[in-house]
Amino acid sequence: MSTSKIEIEVPGAESVLVTEDTLTVELSDGRTLSVPLSWFPRLVHAGVEERARWRLIGRGLGIHWDDLDEDISVEGLLAGRSSAESQASFRKWLDQRPKVS
Repeated sequence: MSTSKIEIEVPGAESVLVTEDTLTVELSDGRTLSVPLSWFPRLVHAGVEERARWRLIGRGLGIHWDDLDEDISVEGLLAGRSSAESQASFRKWLDQRPKVS
């Protein structure tokens, strides 16, 4: 018996919108993907301006926020994966960051 591997092409991100409770990504294949912002604690704790300063990386396969040192992959969003950052790492980042109002 033989099995074949299924190759799935991941669409690229084209635009990103971060609201108070949602991360929404427009994909190159026409889909719009929205996930709860609570999946990404660094975005939850960011200010509005910080959330708006994102850039596409890897030809749209990922999204990066320089100010927050946060990277999110389109593949991970499609798979329903939230942040894999440990609580210890997140606490260290949060403790070192200036307070945002």
